[in-house]
Amino acid sequence: MLIASSGQSKGYGVIQNSRLFRPIVQIVLLLLFGLGTAHAARIDHLYRAQVVVSGQGEANRKAGFAICLEDVLVKLSGDPRLIGDPKVAEIAAKAGDLVAGYQYRDRMSGVPIHDEQGSYDRPHDLTVDFDQVKTDAVLEKLGREPWLSQRPPVVVFLDVTPRKGTAFRLVRAGDDRGEADMRVSLAAAAERAGMVIALPVQNTAKSMIQDATDLPGLDAEARNNGGNLALAGRLTWSDEAKGWIADWWMAAEGKNHEWQVRGVGFDEAFRNGMRGAAQILSGNGQPE
Repeated sequence: MLIASSGQSKGYGVIQNSRLFRPIVQIVLLLLFGLGTAHAARIDHLYRAQVVVSGQGEANRKAGFAICLEDVLVKLSGDPRLIGDPKVAEIAAKAGDLVAGYQYRDRMSGVPIHDEQGSYDRPHDLTVDFDQVKTDAVLEKLGREPWLSQRPPVVVFLDVTPRKGTAFRLVRAGDDRGEADMRVSLAAAAERAGMVIALPVQNTAKSMIQDATDLPGLDAEARNNGGNLALAGRLTWSDEAKGWIADWWMAAEGKNHEWQVRGVGFDEAFRNGMRGAAQILSGNGQPE
């Protein structure tokens, strides 16, 4: 699967914003609107990542390779604790040695170059495929192993309480633009983590997750929506935390798991939920 990043790295000409990854997210939205036969992440996609760079120069490409490698290592292993690991950063500095192939797509294709503007500052999608054998060897050095078994489809039951307005459940259908943005963001987060997810349909969703700890009941509802198990989430806007507070619950391997992130945008909240679920299901322990 392909990924989408967030934030911005000005020093390296790498633009990272999940809302820029529309072609990728459109693919992942197929999972959000119905699991169908997509019950496993394609193995080749686990070794592939994408980032937006500001041109095709060598410095931008090298920075893009480094970002993509870290994302692939996290996605492939299911272990978000690799994010920011100094050992990963050292390896990522030479990520080009692990690249099997890459390609660019001009995001402004068809738009004439402006005066004094060259291809160096035009945004491009940089898609990178890493060599499977070499990448597996890197994971082994890091004390991890590839999570190549079938990844169970997860139905996300997510309740949202915004700063103003009435709480709502994020479901497959809906006309509100804010909810649509959240669905796109959730899809991007799932893609980045290599997770297979769906949202509940409108007519089977409970009104709110009043009983978020009733994970067996939510798991049963997840199966009614074509998934294997449930990921329950609650996003609440907090002026005090200066952002969203995201609480997540999941039951797996006979254990109940709960984790939280505070004071973040909803893009990061969704990434936290997807990474936590991947960490649990891949056998890498309890999310922090």
